[in-house]
Amino acid sequence: MPTQIPRRRLGAAGPEASVLSLGSWHTYDRMDFADSVAMVRHAVDAGIDLFDVAVYGMPGHPPVFTDVLFSAIVRAAGIARDDYLLSTKLWLEGYPGRSLRDQLAGALFRVGADHADVAVLGDIRRDDIDLRRLAEDLAALEKEGLLGCWGVNNWSATAIRTIREHALAAGSPGPRLAQLKYSPCRRSIPDGEPFAAVFAEGVAMQASDVLEGGILAGNTRPSRQIGRDPGEIRPRILEAAEGIAGLGAELDATPAQLCIAFTLTHPATATVLFGASSMKQLTDNIAALDVLERVGAERLRSLMEPFWADRDAVDPEGP
Repeated sequence: MPTQIPRRRLGAAGPEASVLSLGSWHTYDRMDFADSVAMVRHAVDAGIDLFDVAVYGMPGHPPVFTDVLFSAIVRAAGIARDDYLLSTKLWLEGYPGRSLRDQLAGALFRVGADHADVAVLGDIRRDDIDLRRLAEDLAALEKEGLLGCWGVNNWSATAIRTIREHALAAGSPGPRLAQLKYSPCRRSIPDGEPFAAVFAEGVAMQASDVLEGGILAGNTRPSRQIGRDPGEIRPRILEAAEGIAGLGAELDATPAQLCIAFTLTHPATATVLFGASSMKQLTDNIAALDVLERVGAERLRSLMEPFWADRDAVDPEGP
């Protein structure tokens, strides 16, 4: 394992963060508490300092506490607040009736913090979202010190460039990162020309869903909910998983390591978001950095080319 995980800046005006970031999609709810404390402590000691800790509970569904548990985990692990970057989610389904300020206050209360370093706005699922008002609300939270910077999750390139213009007018640098699905199989949006223009304006990428809910790591029958399937290409991804596993055997690497290493070859990638529910998963995923160094970025992209499953299946402009 590298002695220190590299760091990259979150966009042109964002903070530096580790190139690997640890997510919490119901993760800590499913772990033994002592194991989760040991895992998070090891992650910080290895150099991971960006933690995605969002409120994932939904009305009508059983309550979840992965974010609340995180606050106990860092205390038990002896990790100071200054030693990590906290990333949360702000959802748009109830906006503006449910304000960003109220959402952020609730998220911070649950995680036991007084500010978030990063907030990622959820998917746009409605046509009536006022991007100007949204940008002004975010700028106010930044000015008050409740929020360090912000990004967006699976937005179109046009929507990102539009809110950036409104944000600049409101005195905010605008979105620092775009959280996008990116893997050897899902490439068309991050690799397309519309997002090349977004990245050129100083927005970085946080690669997410890099293992397709575990499918690309070998779990072809995931038992828990996984992300949406743009282009309805999951059958192709299931086929690609076999090929990636075979390539991993040839390169002495796990499929997960190949996928994580691949996402780091994109020039706009600032950090790769993944979940881990055991120490072994965490250490194996960190070792993807060794795989990238050993195989090389150019060769790895070439070897992964046959597994590009969404080529011509989705609009490069994005959702």
